[in-house]
Amino acid sequence: MVSHEAFEQANTRAAALKKHGPQAVSARYDKRVHRLVIGLSSGIEIAFRPHAAEGLEGAKPADLDIIEISPSGLGLHFPKLDADLYLPALLEGFLGSKHWMAAKLGQQGGKAKTAAKAAAARENGRLGGRPRKQERC
Repeated sequence: MVSHEAFEQANTRAAALKKHGPQAVSARYDKRVHRLVIGLSSGIEIAFRPHAAEGLEGAKPADLDIIEISPSGLGLHFPKLDADLYLPALLEGFLGSKHWMAAKLGQQGGKAKTAAKAAAARENGRLGGRPRKQERC
């Protein structure tokens, strides 16, 4: 159970976020362009492919036809997926948490196929591959 003090602290943090940043005022999935479109209180709309957002990677268009905006305007809920997006984190981390984005960027780097990467891999193979990790004392 949440204490009264914790509840009040959460309300204070939410009020500060609302004061300093935009809130969602509308949200919809545009099937024509396959984008999630979020209207912000600042008058700006952001649109992105759902699979680019943490928690929506496997979403199908039918999963996105109902989007609920939290009373604070800081959260989006997708009932068919039981998934939530937190608007400040979404904007700050560009569609996901910093950890999730780092993993996505690492995947992209690992897929790179350049002549320099291939040469480095061949040279590393000639040397016996990656060095084994040393146990820490």
